Amino acid sequence: MLVIGLTGPTGAGKGEVAAIFARYGIPVINADRVYHELITPPSSCLQELVDAFGKEILLSDGNLDRRALGGIVFNDPAARERLNTITHRYVMEEVKTRMERFRRDGIPVAVFDAPQLFEADAHRACGAVISVLADRQLRLERIMMRDKITAEAARRRILAQKSDAFFKSHSDYIIENNGAAEALAPQVHGILVKLGVISR
Repeated sequence: MLVIGLTGPTGAGKGEVAAIFARYGIPVINADRVYHELITPPSSCLQELVDAFGKEILLSDGNLDRRALGGIVFNDPAARERLNTITHRYVMEEVKTRMERFRRDGIPVAVFDAPQLFEADAHRACGAVISVLADRQLRLERIMMRDKITAEAARRRILAQKSDAFFKSHSDYIIENNGAAEALAPQVHGILVKLGVISR
């Protein structure tokens, strides 16, 4: 089975690209969704996060306060590394289980949509890696609108991630997402042709 890794910096538009792959009938595993499922109480992953960062990362109902956790890790590289060490382990175990199920079912191609594909070392299990990129100002505006945060908070998120140069040098294909959504489909189609997933 061909596993396509889909990644890129926040605000670039991976979700839109993943939806196009799904329209081809290709199953997509979204790392963020897997993570959210894994931290739903009762949760071993959530308990490890509480042990690492304290009960202040919990809401009154026992669920994770993502804003509180984000405030800790986005300004502290060591804390971010601690977070990644915990969450990547749980997410990758679940992803491997789902991918193995796809293989048993005879599915020829699957997409792993993961913003931290490289940080989790998951790119090594992919037959091809695609990074979605967009201009920084456009990403800033998208993040502010999507997450309802200030420009400064959005800027910190951008600075906490790898550069465009890194993604370009470590990916097999690049999808540019600086214009209309309609411009994405031809790029996805062209990559699928090059990978031999579709004929033309």
